[in-house]
Amino acid sequence: MKAIKILLLVVTRLMMADFALAQTWTQTSAPNTNWVSVASSADGKILIASGLRIVGPVFVSTNAGTSWMNSGLPANSWSSVSASADGSKMAAVQYGGVIYTSTDAGAAWTSNNAPYQYWSSIAASADGNKLVAVAGGGTVSGPIYFSTNAGAIWTQATNAPIAIWHAVASSSDGSKLVAVQWGNIFTSTNSGGLWQQASNAPSLFWVSVASSADGNKLVAAANNANSGSGPIYTSTNSGMNWMLSSAPNKIWYSVASSADGNKLAAVARTGQIYTSADAGANWVSNSAPAFAWYSVASSADGNKLLAAVNNGGIWTLQTTTSPRLNLSRMNSNLALSWVLPSTNVVLQQSTDLLSWADVTNPPILNLINLQNQVTLSPTNSSGFYRLKTP
Repeated sequence: MKAIKILLLVVTRLMMADFALAQTWTQTSAPNTNWVSVASSADGKILIASGLRIVGPVFVSTNAGTSWMNSGLPANSWSSVSASADGSKMAAVQYGGVIYTSTDAGAAWTSNNAPYQYWSSIAASADGNKLVAVAGGGTVSGPIYFSTNAGAIWTQATNAPIAIWHAVASSSDGSKLVAVQWGNIFTSTNSGGLWQQASNAPSLFWVSVASSADGNKLVAAANNANSGSGPIYTSTNSGMNWMLSSAPNKIWYSVASSADGNKLAAVARTGQIYTSADAGANWVSNSAPAFAWYSVASSADGNKLLAAVNNGGIWTLQTTTSPRLNLSRMNSNLALSWVLPSTNVVLQQSTDLLSWADVTNPPILNLINLQNQVTLSPTNSSGFYRLKTP
């Protein structure tokens, strides 16, 4: 086996800045309606949004929200949507209806054999093949169903209780799932076949949950039955243990997570959006308008946020930060990787730090950790690599 003798200096630059630039929320061209759910591809370019109540639509954007198209799905009580990492596979569930799926970024839809339920939330693996949907809302209880073939066949999780489920989230490979209900949190480590209650999670009115790509870092928001306001909890071991975060008590409606679980976002019905850059240890309120926020989604790098307003529009927040270039050894080769960015970057190489050239090897998206990866053969000379905007 040939030894790797290459000397590497990893230089990471995005727009020649080492710090996050202050950004503001911008309203997209989506129409004002009763938006209740949004989802995003890993790079934040393909988006889907759904509206609730009798005339709720489903809209899709393929250019990061610059323009939106009606999906053609019938107006209905759409309660939740999901998207695969590349945005090609989508799913939408009805609150009092069935489940629809798409394999062409929302251009065409198919109703599958999922039973009629009061579906409240759906989540997808990165490849879109593994789906999990939960039902329940108000005073209506429902089951958990899962699919391992992009929604062609659905199976009920027999050991999950019939409950008022509010939200569900999935790891990128679809193996680790987490679902929240009024009172409890349940997790699965086999794509929904078996579920177990998180024994040390407090009994709260859980309303939303999000997961990192590996399923280890989780964030869940709750409301209080009496006051309405509630806390946000986090977990770093796939839901075995839960810790109260420093987020203030709000009437939370939705949470989102980056692929590494470090960048989090939470929206409140009372008009605030909070973000965390350290896995929930600290939270800050940003410049979002004071609306009745209902749903939030994040790109894989956490730099592109998408938020929906009930009886309002859809807004985005783009933050520019330097992506981290990772180095590892893969057998006798060198592996360079970085989280799929929401801003275009290219991998470059140099022998002297003066002259740089694009690496011609195309990156391959790892659906386990949502990182672009380039594998290179070692040389006997020194080499340097960096990420740069084209």
